[in-house]
Amino acid sequence: MTFENSFVQPAIPRLDGHYDHWSMLMENFLRSKEYWNLVETGITTVARGADSSDLQKKTLEELKLKDLKAKNYLFQAIDRSILETILKKDTAKDIWDSLKQKYQGTTHVKRAQLQALRKEFKVLHMKTGETVNNYFGRTLIIANKIRVHGERMEDVVIIEKILRSMTSKFDYVVCSIEESNDLDTLSIDELQSSLLVHE
Repeated sequence: MTFENSFVQPAIPRLDGHYDHWSMLMENFLRSKEYWNLVETGITTVARGADSSDLQKKTLEELKLKDLKAKNYLFQAIDRSILETILKKDTAKDIWDSLKQKYQGTTHVKRAQLQALRKEFKVLHMKTGETVNNYFGRTLIIANKIRVHGERMEDVVIIEKILRSMTSKFDYVVCSIEESNDLDTLSIDELQSSLLVHE
């Protein structure tokens, strides 16, 4: 079996109600297929008629074919019920823009969600008896949602938050981590590993 025959086609991400996560995966998928520029900017209109050269016509036909392939991937990623709600399905860009408008939510709603996530992050603390892995999981889920909503959050902010909000049984460990490490260069994985050793 040759290498080409053994290549596995990556799965097309399905839109499962979590639009922000799906759009990130789908964008990456379409970039890997070299179709993203069509989705982002659309087929550039090439002047048609007597003055358009054979090269322009050929380029336009190639773009239309690529757009059809990109549309095909998008159709496979969404359910029929969602597809039926999209008004304009002419190009991959039309489909993408329609989905974005429908599912990404208005700026006002996103701002409210971001406010709620900031508050949740601020009051977050480790529960008595909670494992290090569980606490890291809860913290990173909130931090990643904040990032998905467009706010920059440096790893050091997450690290400082975790160190400040551990239960008292970790006080000694937290002090030794803060004294022996530069928090600006410490990674979240390194911090988690250090705390797991002491758990």
